[in-house]
Formats: sequence, structure tokens, C-alpha cells
Amino acid sequence: MLRELAGHKGLRVLILTASGPSFSSGFDLDTLSSERAVECTAAFAAMCDLLEALPIPTVCGLNGNVYGGATDFALACDFRIGVEGCRLQMSPARLGIQYYHSGLRRYVERLGLPEAKRLFLMGEQIDTATMLRIGFLTETCAPERFEARLDVVAGMLAQRSPASLRGLKASLNSICRGTADPAEVNARFFESLSCADAQEGLKAWSERRLPDFAAV
Repeated sequence: MLRELAGHKGLRVLILTASGPSFSSGFDLDTLSSERAVECTAAFAAMCDLLEALPIPTVCGLNGNVYGGATDFALACDFRIGVEGCRLQMSPARLGIQYYHSGLRRYVERLGLPEAKRLFLMGEQIDTATMLRIGFLTETCAPERFEARLDVVAGMLAQRSPASLRGLKASLNSICRGTADPAEVNARFFESLSCADAQEGLKAWSERRLPDFAAV
């Protein structure tokens, strides 16, 4: 499904959320102790990697507590909006297991090594304020404003140039990972200065109206 979305023309933003008291309680423990443990966890890791690489902006709406593997699913998104009162816990060391490379990388890249170690090694449960402070959450809002805020954020992203968003997301992710080619990033920037979206964006700005950007 994520591969199909990557090539979907006209799709400008993806919102991922859940219903119920929690966003996710993490991996199914019965699966982790079954013969399918490697197969299922490898598939989950691949899904998170695909989500991170999705060219369009992604918004994760954390409607409640988030545990285990679901924390990496959230980190794979560009923005994470959580309801006040949500909590997080990552407990592989309590279960006697370790974790896959890309998930550990996302934790270190987004939160920094000290916080990644605290969450993985200590398995400490943290509250909403701490999730916001360490950068796990982009922002928080009251439960009654949650859906409306997701709509506002999605609306803002949908109004931006799809081509610009895709290029910027790719450049920022590669810079964060240390794999960026400065010449390639600069080339994308210089090429964008004369593209149709730039002409439309500058014209709309001077005319004080919303731009009509082309789909990608």
C-alpha cells in the first residue's frame, strides 16, 4: 500500500492515526514468541522504512499512549501530534530482546543518543511533557481539539508545492542521516528557482492569493 501511495498523483499529505484509548500497545507478544517472529518483525521494520521514505509529508496523530514498535512507526512520520496525557514506553530490554537497525537509527537521529539510551536501556515510561521536550512529539493539543488540529496541519501541507515538499523532505532526511550530496541538494534548489511552481508561488504571493501548484 505504501509503495502505491508513493506513486499516487495528486496525493499531498498522509495522516496516520487510530481510535480507542491508545494509539498502539506495540508488538503482539504471542507473535514475538512464535516461529513467525523474525518474519513479522522484519516486515514491520520494512514498513517503517517505507513510511519514512514516502515522498509526501506524513502526519502521525497520537490519540493516546504509544508503546513498543509503534513508537518507531510514529518516528518514521514527519510530524507527530499527540493528545495531552499520552505516554510512551519502549521495553525491549525488559523482554530480553534487542532491536532492528533502522529503528535504532531513527531514535538516535530524532531524539539523540542519550534519550535513545534512556528509553531503550531503562525502559522508562515518559509523559506528554517529556515526549514534547525530547522531540518525540512535534506538538500537543487537548483531546477535544485533536481531530481539528490534524485537519489544520494537513491543510497547511496540502497548500504547499508538492514538488517543493518532496525535494525538501528528501534533502532534510539525507542531511540528517549524513548521506546528503551537497551538489545534489544545491542543484535541486537552483533548478527550483525557475520552475513553474516558483513562478506560480511568487505570482500568488504578489497577488495575495493562495497558489495553485501542480500535482506531482
